[in-house]
Amino acid sequence: MDIWIPITVAAAFCQNLRSALQKRLTERLSDEEAAYVRFCYALPFAAVFVLLLASPGGHDVPRPNATWFWNVLVGSLFQVLGTVALVRSFGHRNFAASTAYSKTETLQTAAFGFVILGDALTPPALGGIAVSLAGVVLLSMRGAAESRAVIRAGLGRGAWLGIGAGAGFAVAAVSYRAASLALPEGEFYVRAGVTLLGATAVQTLGMGAYLAWRDRGALARVARSWRASTWVGLAGMLASAGWFSAMALTPAAYVRALGQVELLFAFGAGVVLFRERVRPAEIGGAALVVLGLVLVLW
Repeated sequence: MDIWIPITVAAAFCQNLRSALQKRLTERLSDEEAAYVRFCYALPFAAVFVLLLASPGGHDVPRPNATWFWNVLVGSLFQVLGTVALVRSFGHRNFAASTAYSKTETLQTAAFGFVILGDALTPPALGGIAVSLAGVVLLSMRGAAESRAVIRAGLGRGAWLGIGAGAGFAVAAVSYRAASLALPEGEFYVRAGVTLLGATAVQTLGMGAYLAWRDRGALARVARSWRASTWVGLAGMLASAGWFSAMALTPAAYVRALGQVELLFAFGAGVVLFRERVRPAEIGGAALVVLGLVLVLW
């Protein structure tokens, strides 16, 4: 088994954990403040990780270059833009359509990866991405009414914002992979760690400045939440370290496609832990996701 596969699965698990912890923070913080926590509280852990790698007797940490810097900057910017587009899409009437169209991220990652980096995918992998996308959309629907709403909505404003969100996340994934590949030397996890530290620092400073400008009390509220937020930052750093490491080894489209196993984790938790009722469409969606992942890894 290629090492990027277990790394990606572990990253998906940590991201699922981070999302669950982050959701609890919305009880005391705004959505934007809770989103900021994932960056600012992950930054110290990312810095410690790189310092440990660079400790005496450890690894030679590569020196960032201009190509690395610009790719980190582009990735950080488009990740934020994708998040903003997704949040704004939820404000439109066709919420289901916005969510469904945002799930095109994996297909767009494959396209951007081919155009920007020349990352070519095998035909079974492309078919697997398409099949798993259909499964993700089914899992995202809450019922037949939402499915019909998506069809009726067509490409309205909410749908375009959803597609834009997927594009933002796709460009970010490809840019982070390009940044790791731009570093001249170092093991894949060392290059991933340096890239993670750079991206987290940019996002912490940029979003922190925005929150301070918009609401002077926002950063104080984030600071007071440190007990819960520290765990969000740790889980977020571990998830991002996994994503970045995997994308340093294989095209980002493969990583993002396999990363959809996160939905299966969430689906399983809902059934086992919360005794949620399972609908036939959800079973079909989960089956399609599994089939798609099998094809991706073929």
